[in-house]
Amino acid sequence: MIPKDATIVVTGAAGFIGSVLTGYLNQLGYEQLVLVDDFSVKAKTNNLLDKIYMAKVHREQFFDWLEEHPGRVDFVFHLGARTDTTEFDVEIFKKLNVRYSKDMWEYCAENGIPMVYASSAATYGDGDLGYEDNEADIPQLQPLNPYGVSKQKFDIWALEQHSTPPFWAGLKFFNVYGPNEYHKGRMASVIMHAMNQIEKNEGVVKLFRSHKEEYSDGGQMRDFVYVKDVVKVCVWLMENQPKSGIYNLGSGKARTFNDLVRAIFTTLQLPERIEYIDTPEDIRDKYQYFTEATMQKLKESGYAAPFYTLEEGVADYVNEYLKEKKYY
Repeated sequence: MIPKDATIVVTGAAGFIGSVLTGYLNQLGYEQLVLVDDFSVKAKTNNLLDKIYMAKVHREQFFDWLEEHPGRVDFVFHLGARTDTTEFDVEIFKKLNVRYSKDMWEYCAENGIPMVYASSAATYGDGDLGYEDNEADIPQLQPLNPYGVSKQKFDIWALEQHSTPPFWAGLKFFNVYGPNEYHKGRMASVIMHAMNQIEKNEGVVKLFRSHKEEYSDGGQMRDFVYVKDVVKVCVWLMENQPKSGIYNLGSGKARTFNDLVRAIFTTLQLPERIEYIDTPEDIRDKYQYFTEATMQKLKESGYAAPFYTLEEGVADYVNEYLKEKKYY
């Protein structure tokens, strides 16, 4: 059990999942938090409003901070990364997603600090090899973009290490949605984009047309998982520390984009109006048509809490946050 006065590091703390995790840790009574990020991004500032923490450290200075505070850290959530799946500058991903993560791992291994880090369902590529979080299969996966490749490289490297943190878990996040993603622009969830479209386009939402015969327009399927469930799993792993390894983190149930948008219209009590547009050329050949997390490993590790259904998650997100532009 991690005591409430433990010093917990959250990297990517000003971002979407990191800021919600910070708020959730505060709710549970954890306040000795060290928040790590590039805090110069003004669009993220409101994500940390009213959060309680002991220090904010720029990611470039974090390892210097660790040297100045030896033996201080009790747990690390390493969520910081470049997450833009449309970014094709491989060097950025090598620096931020691979090298930085290796440095974090090695520090935790050398100093006996347990850690949870963010992997991604993007590592599964087009899904030809399925979505099983079986570690023996991970080296065979073929991601479709440099972001997925960077996450895959670190997963493989982590699995090869003999020197490890006392507990570690890599979490393959599927399609996470929820509050505090206002800053994400093009990479924000379809729910946020749909709400913006409803406001601007007189109640019409535009979805990508299918470019595969086996899927209808808007019938592309994703495993949408609410960020509140994601942070609950993160903290459960910290507090329970089951078997180390790589775990899927999704809802376990694929749903269509049409389902998603219908849930928004239902929540807003508006008539359903969907139009379909071509998928942009620059992402068309990298586009996943189906994702669904196999969640058996996490359940077998002891995690038993129910997940939000898509309809429940959308209703909570829309009513409690998006309508009033509120933050978690």
